[in-house]
Amino acid sequence: MSEVTSELVERIAELAHLEFPGEELSEFTTDFAEILDYFQQLQEVSTSQVEPLYQALRMDSLAPPLRSDRIEPSLPADGVLEQAPASDGEHFRVPKVID
Repeated sequence: MSEVTSELVERIAELAHLEFPGEELSEFTTDFAEILDYFQQLQEVSTSQVEPLYQALRMDSLAPPLRSDRIEPSLPADGVLEQAPASDGEHFRVPKVID
């Protein structure tokens, strides 16, 4: 495995849109090298007798994650819009967030 350099970490940070101040870059370079060393150790573990795992959880052992569907009355639109900070009578008005 190649050596982890600060230049390599800077390039990875650039691709991930991350910024590290100088002292953090040095610490992260060391941490990153340790993480990669750990992955190298994992590569050396024999998995030839391990059955492939297609899901992290057994689906048959889980309770259904969703509640049952049931029809319930919704809030009246005019009452909700009256409580909104701003509306045009039919819709919520919100500040513009995209130019």
